[in-house]
Amino acid sequence: MNFQDCIKFAKENPVCYVATADGDQPRIRPLGLWFADEKGFYFQTESVKAIYRQLKSNPRIELCFFAAAPPPGKVLRVAGKIEFLDDLALKSKVLTDRPFLKGLGINEPGDPLLVLFHVGCGEAYFWTMADNMKESQIERIKFGA
Repeated sequence: MNFQDCIKFAKENPVCYVATADGDQPRIRPLGLWFADEKGFYFQTESVKAIYRQLKSNPRIELCFFAAAPPPGKVLRVAGKIEFLDDLALKSKVLTDRPFLKGLGINEPGDPLLVLFHVGCGEAYFWTMADNMKESQIERIKFGA
């Protein structure tokens, strides 16, 4: 397995569960992947949301992508550190790619509500039931700097 396999899996299964920390309390929620490429996994959120505050306080994150078929399923876990992106070209692209943002009142790339972040370095691994009881032996795929 290599990082291209991770990108492909994430694109095919774009809804993932995202774990952050709120002080000493873990927080998890589903989040839709915007896109993934050789530079990492990209997401968009809004500055008024708890996830934004949590990531500002602690940029460590874990993602869990899941494919149910074929049973019993397959998981891609990604652990890393996020970087906020203040790139107007990317913000313009997300407004085109995600028209639902306009329904939230975000109409311009410079809107302070619009927040982009990506997980550009970390490690990832795949897990299936065949790996049960031997998680520590699963190959880790390092990515980024």
